[in-house]
Amino acid sequence: MSRLFASVRARATLAATLVVAVALVAAGTAVLLSLRSNLLGEAGTQAERSARDVATALAVGTRYTELNLDDDRPVQVVDEAGTLVAASEDLERITGTGVDAVHPRPSASPGDDGDDDDDSGESLEAGEIGEPATVGDGTATVDGDTEDYRFVTVPVETRRGDQLTVYAGAPLSAEHGAVNTALTVMLIGFPLLLAVVAWVTWLVTRRALRPVEGIRREMAAITASQDLARRVPVPGTHDEVARLASTTNETLAALESSVERQRRFVADASHELRSPIASLRTQLEVAAAHPELLDLDGAVEDTVRLQRLAADLLLLARLDAGERPADARVDLAALAREAAEGRTGVSVRGDAAVRVAGSRGQLGRVLANLLDNAQRHARSAVEVSVRRDGEAAVVAVADDGEGVPAADRERIFERFVRLDAARSRDDGGAGLGLAIARDVAVRHGGTLTVHDAPAGGALFELRLPGA
Repeated sequence: MSRLFASVRARATLAATLVVAVALVAAGTAVLLSLRSNLLGEAGTQAERSARDVATALAVGTRYTELNLDDDRPVQVVDEAGTLVAASEDLERITGTGVDAVHPRPSASPGDDGDDDDDSGESLEAGEIGEPATVGDGTATVDGDTEDYRFVTVPVETRRGDQLTVYAGAPLSAEHGAVNTALTVMLIGFPLLLAVVAWVTWLVTRRALRPVEGIRREMAAITASQDLARRVPVPGTHDEVARLASTTNETLAALESSVERQRRFVADASHELRSPIASLRTQLEVAAAHPELLDLDGAVEDTVRLQRLAADLLLLARLDAGERPADARVDLAALAREAAEGRTGVSVRGDAAVRVAGSRGQLGRVLANLLDNAQRHARSAVEVSVRRDGEAAVVAVADDGEGVPAADRERIFERFVRLDAARSRDDGGAGLGLAIARDVAVRHGGTLTVHDAPAGGALFELRLPGA
């Protein structure tokens, strides 16, 4: 069962069918109840009309023995004592009126035939008819036919002062027939209607989900081919599915860019590692063959450079992996003075207790990289200033060198980028310092930008949220 309804189309079809089924059952029940109520009311009206006709005849002076009760509807006339004094001619059996008798018996009431009937006829006042009341439902057999009836009772006072009660019934066969017909139509029509709803929902859902299946097939093909340059089809419906396809393509583009960046990073890292490793190997091979030619200082420099490069690559790998910085309180002014200690031509000025939240080691690495870069390009002096700007802490590193061209002020933060192509790797580094500095700044919720310094060189501004 779970596999049968594993698809969205099957679940949507089932849900729509169930909702329509519940609505149809509720509506059908309401219709049947309303129809039955109306038909019962109509039967009660017919029974009341029949009872009033008989009561009117009695009220105007017609003796109950002279009533014409040859109608096919059951009628009973009962006196004060509960004796049946008149009934329909073909009435054979009756229930539901409270009087089961069907054969009239003579009554001792003043309404019986007597010698003084003619003398008293002119002196009687007009009779009154009481309010009708519904007795309820019952059955009656008239001329051999047994049916269900709704009975109504009407009290009447004759001109002779007799208190009589008229019971009249109206058949419920029309009500039963109409209700049964409506029920039959519903039992036949509802399943057909539900089948149509299910089929239409299935077709509409399949058409709506067709672009999703196209997206799924294309994503499977991209996964199999590992070709991130491919894109999923975007339908022209401008609905949720189209937005899903657009978002998927944006994700694929970002993934392609990230993978391409990682590939370039690996290629550049391999290229950067090859030079010091090759140089160190050459020196060791020469030393092995000719110990007197060993350049020990050069081997140490290559080893140190290789160590620094490996540390930079490891830090970038951790940053790319989403390593979160520590939540320690760091005094940027003290950290700047510590980073500038022992450096020639570097001056530090700043406010006291400019604190930020983050990793002391990573922020110290940012300042060290900025100072290394500034000293490499400065003519004579580097100035570091630490201040608070509103809620932000700002560290500015300025040099008096040639500055950074406006066109290259974003490119210098890319990995393995050196603006001076002629500069040797030993002097210019691997091109990772500024990239590491910006990545660390971003991880700490800040920014790192470059501008023109007042002395004409470059001004690197590190802006971090204050603590």
